[in-house]
Amino acid sequence: MNSAREVLHDLMTLDSAVYAAVAASETPALDRGLRRLSTAADHSKISLTTAGLMALCPGRTRHAALLGVAAVGVASATSNLVGKQLIRRPRPDRAAAGSSTERHVPMPASASFPSGHTAAAMAFAMATGSASPAFAMPLGTLACVVGYSRVHTGVHYPGDVAAGVVIGIASAAAVSAAANRWASRAPQP
Repeated sequence: MNSAREVLHDLMTLDSAVYAAVAASETPALDRGLRRLSTAADHSKISLTTAGLMALCPGRTRHAALLGVAAVGVASATSNLVGKQLIRRPRPDRAAAGSSTERHVPMPASASFPSGHTAAAMAFAMATGSASPAFAMPLGTLACVVGYSRVHTGVHYPGDVAAGVVIGIASAAAVSAAANRWASRAPQP
């Protein structure tokens, strides 16, 4: 039991150190763009707008958009209604870390762990990409940058983002598996 506590302590120490290193890095050329991206990802606006545009196309692209939206719902519920309620990790202290106010977004009132923005963005990317592979790389890259933006703007630790990635991937896999199961049971014309 002690070794598990020690490992957890070491991981939390590493998590805090990486957060502090990002906060202390002077990156004025990145601050504005990452702040805007982080804000644009609020309430999955980027993913839902992308899904709306994809839904205008028939067939596989529309199906991919539907799977992506379903995965966002699962990931958001899992991270916000389950993860944040169970873990209750406090948000980082941006002032103590010396984070530039130029990169700040409003500090959410919810718990820090896991990152719901990252979970939703990754879920959308993975579910959409599994149904329409042409979207996998651009949306996956965007999801990774959204995750980093949450650390850069000072509202999450890197471990929160890593947990969000895991939740996003698992949510996409669950939605894709359920859709495949449903499709295999549907009567064939």
